[in-house]
Amino acid sequence: MINDLILKLMRPFAALASGAGKQKKLIILIYHRVLDKPDYMRSDEIDKAAFSWQMELLAKHFTVLSLPDAIERLQQGSLPSRAVCVTFDDGYADNYNNAFPILKSFGLSATFFVASGFLNGGRMWNDTIIEAIRCFPNNVLDLQSLDLGVYQLNSEKERYDAAQTIIRKIKHLDFVKRKQYCDLIGEKCGELPNDLMMTNDQVVELSKNGMDIGGHTVNHPILAKLDSDQAKMEINDNKRYLEWLLNREISLFAYPNGKPELDYTNADVDIVKNANYKAAVSTASATADRKSDIWQLPRLMPWDKSPIPFMARMICFYQKGGL
Repeated sequence: MINDLILKLMRPFAALASGAGKQKKLIILIYHRVLDKPDYMRSDEIDKAAFSWQMELLAKHFTVLSLPDAIERLQQGSLPSRAVCVTFDDGYADNYNNAFPILKSFGLSATFFVASGFLNGGRMWNDTIIEAIRCFPNNVLDLQSLDLGVYQLNSEKERYDAAQTIIRKIKHLDFVKRKQYCDLIGEKCGELPNDLMMTNDQVVELSKNGMDIGGHTVNHPILAKLDSDQAKMEINDNKRYLEWLLNREISLFAYPNGKPELDYTNADVDIVKNANYKAAVSTASATADRKSDIWQLPRLMPWDKSPIPFMARMICFYQKGGL
């Protein structure tokens, strides 16, 4: 039944995608995590069962390209119809443990943008908040001393909502102040997981097995909040570290958080160019075409968790160019 519905969806799309004279578009999908199973504290992330059927549908109905190949073909005007790329941000361990085997099983490649400062036992700042709220032993979390309010934690939903609210409130703070807040909140909850991010060896294995590795700064700051010297250090040190680790040049960069002007500026784009990257991606929500700025390529998030809405959204992306 599902396959029949998908085939019906694809019929008019096939004619549109292959129409003579049509400007070919590129869908660059962005993922962060592929969980072992659904997690109430990370309801925006997919699990490996969902990722598997998503990759199966992409392999059957789209042309999945590596991001370096797609960018080259985008510039040349030689994109195939229904061109799609798969990307991951941050460097989570489940990218290696869960996503990588699934990608291999369908013969697909992906680009993994790695924030090098969290490898080998580090933890992203937002994960400190999420895991701290998950394991907080009491039902009321009072953060008035940090000017962050008071939160009721009587249910899974209240814990999820509290974590998301706190993350939104501190996301765009100065990097040092944000870290202080995270440390103070984390200390309220005892031991937190230290195995959420990849190890050096796992990044190397991805690269050796045909996956592309890209830069994503050292500490995942909001670049727009940094001065020029700090931004250069975050971008250049990350690139040097990954190139040392992989013993090869890396050519692609993803802006942390990735919203143009809000999360990074034109000055940051210039720093990326001067770091000898060849292209960069943002989180602006649109498809890319030959007119797109290769230093700020847009990406789209496939959040649907059942096949029919997923395929309908992919077709909508291609037809309308974004959300």
